[in-house]
Amino acid sequence: MDEDMRADYTGAVYGSLLAASVVAGTSPGKDPPTGAVISLLVLATGLVFWMAHVYARLVGERRHLLRLTWSQVRAVSRRERPLVEAALPPALAAMAGWALGLPDSVTAWMALTTALAGQVTWATIAGIRAHLGTYLIVLAAVGNLLIGLLLVALKALLAH
Repeated sequence: MDEDMRADYTGAVYGSLLAASVVAGTSPGKDPPTGAVISLLVLATGLVFWMAHVYARLVGERRHLLRLTWSQVRAVSRRERPLVEAALPPALAAMAGWALGLPDSVTAWMALTTALAGQVTWATIAGIRAHLGTYLIVLAAVGNLLIGLLLVALKALLAH
């Protein structure tokens, strides 16, 4: 499997985990932020981490490159794009909850479960694409689910 394929799945899994942690970290307690605020925080965090990953990769590759070109910047930006794209489903879930007038706590849980579903789904797809075999694919999915459930437990503990 080439590096671009690994980066896609790594970024998607990491981006989903990042989105889940933002929701879990910003919405404990009795007065969670609105779905619109959660959505903006998830998107902004995803964008900032995407920029950080692009910058880090470009700086890290500079030892191999004498001169940085716009073509290289675009290529790295595309390769890291799944990190920020993974923020879209939980952000949309938060916006949908807000637009439907759902309670903020329900909206936060919608965004969190959407992010966790993305995390498990991307880990499973990565395992399938890598031809890992059923056992390792299930192990990857369960491992990501356990990480997600840890976030859910932390959110629940912080909320009380």
